[in-house]
Amino acid sequence: MTVLPDDGLSLASEFPDAPHEQWQHLVAGVLRKSGKEVSGDAAEDALSTVLEDGITTRPLYTAHDTATDAGLPGFTPFVRGDRAEGNTTGGWDVRQRHTAADADAALSDLENGVTSLWLGVGGTGIPVSSLADVLKDVYLDLAPVVLDAGDETPAAAERLLALYEERGVAADAARGNLGADPLGFEARTGRPAYDLASVAGLARRCADGYPGLRALTVDALPYHEAGGSAAQELGCSLATGVAYLRGLTDAGLSVTEACGQLEFRYAATADQFLTIAKLRAARRLWARVAEACGAPEAGAQLQHAVTSPVMMTRRDPWVNMLRTTVATLAAGVGGASSVTVLPFDEALGLPDAFARRIARNTSTILIEESHLARVIDPAGGSWYVERLTDELAHAAWEFFRTIEQNGGQEAGLRSGAIGERLAETWSARSAKLATRREPITGVSEFPHLDEKPVDRAPAPEQPAGGLPRVRRDEAFEALRARSDAHLAATGARPRVYLAAIGPAAAHSARLAFAANLFRTGGIEPVTEGTFEESGAPEACLCSSDALYEERAEATAAELRAAGAAHVLLAGRPSQYAGVDGYAHAGCDAVALLSTTLDRMGVS
Repeated sequence: MTVLPDDGLSLASEFPDAPHEQWQHLVAGVLRKSGKEVSGDAAEDALSTVLEDGITTRPLYTAHDTATDAGLPGFTPFVRGDRAEGNTTGGWDVRQRHTAADADAALSDLENGVTSLWLGVGGTGIPVSSLADVLKDVYLDLAPVVLDAGDETPAAAERLLALYEERGVAADAARGNLGADPLGFEARTGRPAYDLASVAGLARRCADGYPGLRALTVDALPYHEAGGSAAQELGCSLATGVAYLRGLTDAGLSVTEACGQLEFRYAATADQFLTIAKLRAARRLWARVAEACGAPEAGAQLQHAVTSPVMMTRRDPWVNMLRTTVATLAAGVGGASSVTVLPFDEALGLPDAFARRIARNTSTILIEESHLARVIDPAGGSWYVERLTDELAHAAWEFFRTIEQNGGQEAGLRSGAIGERLAETWSARSAKLATRREPITGVSEFPHLDEKPVDRAPAPEQPAGGLPRVRRDEAFEALRARSDAHLAATGARPRVYLAAIGPAAAHSARLAFAANLFRTGGIEPVTEGTFEESGAPEACLCSSDALYEERAEATAAELRAAGAAHVLLAGRPSQYAGVDGYAHAGCDAVALLSTTLDRMGVS
């Protein structure tokens, strides 16, 4: 029995500790009621979840689930934060992204809670020549500016540095990042950018004359947006960071100076614990790199977290507000120095003023009203988070070592090896999405067919030619687009008749399941009236297994006689004559719905 200090509050000190085996016994009892006969470790395994990267999360973590010592905030290995005070002095830097030359929008954001600007410059974004106009009313000594200019980075960087001089901004007051990321650009476009020598020149100028300005960004978003796992995203960022260290030190910078010129950018997803663990693991991994390079004091990784574009949906985009809120919370808890909340309409085009307001207020509420930044590393000490951080760090390190053993990040991109590994991961995840084992609220679960579309002005075209950009909703979005085209051409959506058998108690669950399933493909379920009245070419039976045994074959025959060209059955019981297929939990919904649309002539 654990004896607590005598503080006047006995709490649970008089109760014996419950052994792990007792908990497993209780779990086995609950599982037995659902038809699973397992016990001991097998009972615990039944409640475990297998993640990507070979990581399994357990249903229960205890003090026996040890992990490497996380240290203290602000000290190596920096797992608990890159600064001793964390974000407690004012919260994280609220960084808003702008890709259009709209000075009013940029100023409005800064006047209403945003603390730094992330500008998409060059290409189809903000012209380099318009940089001064976009920043005309911005106090450059107060608002950090981060550039993202692709192959126009050298020109954009020179223009920003010139602006500092023209406006009399003291060198030590300039803050932000010039955004040089040649490997990130190559990952996006498939073609080399400016050489590292010009980048080294910018880094030298920043190191010597602009202490608050960094020259390079290690952007891991291209790998996340190509479908990579958390460990692959981390591994690619490490390999890119190491490549930049080599280039900068070869150009004459010390390891400490070179590390001080890098800012790392990661995706924050609605999987809050994985995001928290990823950011903590990233700091630990970079601290290990700095230590191996002989500069452990330079291992404090500066992090910029961006809410994941992959998770943003085009249908029911309002749900994106919830996704970005969870992701922002995770980024803050994980210790990110800067956080960009993508507006909820990001996937539809240029965000409007309302969307930008909601995005910036997401951080404000978490910082000012939820007081999230008042605690340093609030997840620290959680057995689950510490163990997940440790396991993710090991998985990422192995992926990083694989890249290095095969010639480094540049070689991996040019050979296609990195792209192949990311594609394998996305293929496996796509299968989970298609079977709805990874649900997407508003898209693959609880879609709203009659929602009013959200129209936005087109956003600047993004760089392409390299790694693909994927979205979780893409397969279902293609199905819904087919349905929309059919609606525009005929005035009605494709329909399916749901034939309920027996009383509501017998059919309600599968009726709701089937209706939800067909809506995800843009197929309108009809539940009222007869099959002839529905105007649907196909039908789906909905009832209990017991009533299927009694009436499925007869009902299927009746539907065929009434004109049903195809009859499905909701569930996965025995085979029945007259039934052409089965719609059940775990089926490939995308394949089933696509085939159904094909049969209905919906192209």
